[in-house]
Amino acid sequence: MIIQKSSRHSKITGDFAEKMVLYWLSKYGFECTRVDHTGIDLFARNNKNGELMGILVKSRSRNEGKEGQYLSIPNENFKKVDDACIAFGCKPYFAIVVDEVSSIKVNILRQEKLLQYFPMKNKVSGWKMTKAWQLKYNND
Repeated sequence: MIIQKSSRHSKITGDFAEKMVLYWLSKYGFECTRVDHTGIDLFARNNKNGELMGILVKSRSRNEGKEGQYLSIPNENFKKVDDACIAFGCKPYFAIVVDEVSSIKVNILRQEKLLQYFPMKNKVSGWKMTKAWQLKYNND
């Protein structure tokens, strides 16, 4: 099926992804809110261990035939997250949200774990979205 996306679909996808991550965190007892700051999109407090998370949400909407493609994260995003988290005294996290044709996949992880999986290359770190990698993330 051919999907014709609107001219603002990337912006709408990003807003939706932030709100979906907020919903999920809130549902599981995290106190959380959106923020308008360079480097982070959300704050969340883990009520079990007290950790304050500064979360950058990265999202993509994939067309049919593009499922499983990696999501690139520009290297400068890591410094921006670090700088914001230092300023606010929180731990750097990433939320990766990918809307594929029949499912939406969400991964929330510490920045250090993301970089263990996929170190920065010349310009980007590439978060892999294949079925094999999704199984690995789920089992980790």
